[in-house]
Amino acid sequence: MVRPDASAGSRGRPSVERFFQFSLLGLVASGYLAVAGSGYLDAPTVALVTLGLLLRGLAICGWLRVELSERTATWATLGYIAFFPADYFFLSHEFLPATVHLVFFLAVMKVLTSRSNRDYLYTAVIAFLELVAGAILSINFNFFLCLALYLLFAMAALTSGEIRRSIDRAPATARGGLRRFHGRLAALTAAVTLGILALTAGLFFLLPRTADAALARLISHRIFIPGFSNQVTLGEIGEIKTSSRPVMHIQIFSRESPGALKWRGGALTEFDGKRWFNANPRKLLVSLENGYLGADLSTYGRSGRYINYHVDVDALESDALFFAGIPERVDLRYPDLYRTETGCFRLQQVPPQGFQYSASSLLPDPPESARIPYPPPVLRLAERAQYLQLPPLDERIPALASVLTGGAVTDLERARALERHLRADYGYTLQLPARELADPLSYFLFVRKKGHCEYFASALAVMLRTLGIPARLATGFQSGVYNPISDLWLVRASDAHSWVEAWIPGHGWTTFDPTPPDPNPPGLSLFSSLGLYLDAAETFWQRWVVGYDPGRQGTLAYQIERASRLGLRWFDAIAGTRPDWDTRAAAWLQRFGLRLLWVLLAACWIWGGLPRLVRLLRVQQRVRRVRRGQASVADATLLYERMLHVLKRRGYQKPAWFTPAEFASSLDRAPLRMAVGEFTATYNALRFGGRTEVAPRLSLLLDELERQRQ
Repeated sequence: MVRPDASAGSRGRPSVERFFQFSLLGLVASGYLAVAGSGYLDAPTVALVTLGLLLRGLAICGWLRVELSERTATWATLGYIAFFPADYFFLSHEFLPATVHLVFFLAVMKVLTSRSNRDYLYTAVIAFLELVAGAILSINFNFFLCLALYLLFAMAALTSGEIRRSIDRAPATARGGLRRFHGRLAALTAAVTLGILALTAGLFFLLPRTADAALARLISHRIFIPGFSNQVTLGEIGEIKTSSRPVMHIQIFSRESPGALKWRGGALTEFDGKRWFNANPRKLLVSLENGYLGADLSTYGRSGRYINYHVDVDALESDALFFAGIPERVDLRYPDLYRTETGCFRLQQVPPQGFQYSASSLLPDPPESARIPYPPPVLRLAERAQYLQLPPLDERIPALASVLTGGAVTDLERARALERHLRADYGYTLQLPARELADPLSYFLFVRKKGHCEYFASALAVMLRTLGIPARLATGFQSGVYNPISDLWLVRASDAHSWVEAWIPGHGWTTFDPTPPDPNPPGLSLFSSLGLYLDAAETFWQRWVVGYDPGRQGTLAYQIERASRLGLRWFDAIAGTRPDWDTRAAAWLQRFGLRLLWVLLAACWIWGGLPRLVRLLRVQQRVRRVRRGQASVADATLLYERMLHVLKRRGYQKPAWFTPAEFASSLDRAPLRMAVGEFTATYNALRFGGRTEVAPRLSLLLDELERQRQ
């Protein structure tokens, strides 16, 4: 029977206190990460809060002593409250950002100065306010992760706080009751957190939301990519390509691989030497019936293959729609759609986050193998003059274009010759020139000879115009990366791209891409694979959490019903009598039987040997602890059982009715009897006398007995 010992509570109090302090710190940190993950906090706030949490963590570990008096904290808080109007009117200019700054300043001050139970309560309230702010500002999947962390630390803080309060009030605590406290309490809090998430998940999917994340509309975290409005300066798209932020998720309904697609969003016609732009953009309203466009949007017929796809626009600050090839059918569910004179499609305004549409497009065959449509397309003279416009150029540019196309006969051959030259003799890099240049195109062609897509496309378009071939700059995205987990194509900001559309007689506007491939493409590493899993989780979160409405609820119910029907069919197939089931079973066993046998043997070995191995490792760990002088009463029993095991292997087994002393005196060999007698006396001193200082001697005697056996 374990006797109460009042001193055990004092010995266990630091362990409980440290666990409680770390739980409270994790509570504040999870709320902070929920807001920081939304990208809403500015750099000074992030640095201040991170520094405060780090200092508090070092102080809890005992590695740093932070002394901040309550008086100093009070004056600092009053000073920031006085600073709040200045932040609101002159810095943040909005009430919500200024309030978030105030909440995080209070959180840092309270974390650094918490000493009483009232301070801990205030800290927990501030952590809850942080989580609420994160729920308002973020609709991403990382909020769910922060919410799970918040629940985990909340359970840990509540349970350890209750144990801490009981230790303060209890007159005595059972000795040894706090053994493995951290592991047991952490497992308990993790189990409770998982239970809460599992129970609320069912209720979550039973109750659809119709607000569609209305609170998230208070703030926009979209990314603006130049080129989809009406102008782009050389170098701007290269700056965007350094970001890996997702902008679109596309589901392609095709059994065959779609290949390298270009998602066209804009086209620019005018060039002044440094930027492309549309001088007088005109848009034509396209009639829609219930959001569905049934007319052929292409200006002329072409040979090729069709592709169907669905686009989810994530966080793109643009009213442009992106299509692969020539769109012919669009399911938009939006009131107004406009078509520009360059064949691009735009909405009346920037759509809300989560906007989606479906389309069917024609992917034209290359002009070398495509049939010429009848009647062939015709470019009007006014448009032709517009697409041949050029600023004052370095005279070497038209000379280079003429030399490279000297042996070509048709416009198509000339365009292909220039395209091959740029792809073969120039290099790809995202590094921008160190200084602003007066003539960036000439510097690219004759000095640097490397750049990114804007420079290649601009060089090709300008050289084509010097040869009298109409050309324009097209902007959009490359095909992206296929995510096999979500079965979607992930298009990031780094996939932003520009290419050239040239007018080829008989074929019309034809795509040319002079940009060479990146010599250092990102490989499929562990981090990229993890990124695909995170992207799939984010997609699930946006579809089934943020956008979960009655329509999604019906889809989920249909999928569950369909899965249940498939399960019944599978059961019927198994239960049915098929004439060739024995033949198939024999073939399957012949193919996989040996592997299955090895798997079963390995499973049996693990089932039988793993617990024994774990017990052996635990015994060895406790023996090492005894040798270091960190023994307990339970360790004495463990060592005595180990001694009995050694004697049993030598042929001496202790009867159940013998006391330890009687068993020692019954041994026939004098050296063994003396060693076991000393071991028994030392065991009694530790087990019943509480003399922990004799534990190392007990371990040495056990080693001596094992050597005698050998």
